[in-house]
Amino acid sequence: MKKVFLSVAILCLAFVSCNSTKSTVKDVSSLEGAWELNYITGPRITFEGLYPEKKPTINFDVKENKISGNSSCNNFMGPLSVEANKINFKDSKIAMTMMACQGSGEGVFMSTLEKVETYKVSEDGKTLSFIMGDVEMMRFTKK
Repeated sequence: MKKVFLSVAILCLAFVSCNSTKSTVKDVSSLEGAWELNYITGPRITFEGLYPEKKPTINFDVKENKISGNSSCNNFMGPLSVEANKINFKDSKIAMTMMACQGSGEGVFMSTLEKVETYKVSEDGKTLSFIMGDVEMMRFTKK
């Protein structure tokens, strides 16, 4: 009787484990691809003033567990640190090119990225929001 109970318990745990993994993968896979910034909170300068020539982008390669992108001036790349809807850029070791940049757009983008705690992808898959607490910090559109 103990063996039957133990076998049923292990089987149940296996099913629960598989279901939780599937939902996480589905959520994370919604990040896949290239996104372009169209809103950032905080600065007193307009969005167009921060990024007059080139908007920042971020690319997610979920299979390789990597991010890359452009801050409007320099390219960056690093590991993707995500679990369900939680995302962490602060503790990621993001590498960056070091070209001299005009204006404060790059600094605002990178410092805001470090504050992000969670993300949300719209139901139609065309909008990505980065959130801190309950405040939308950044918004991207799918490229």
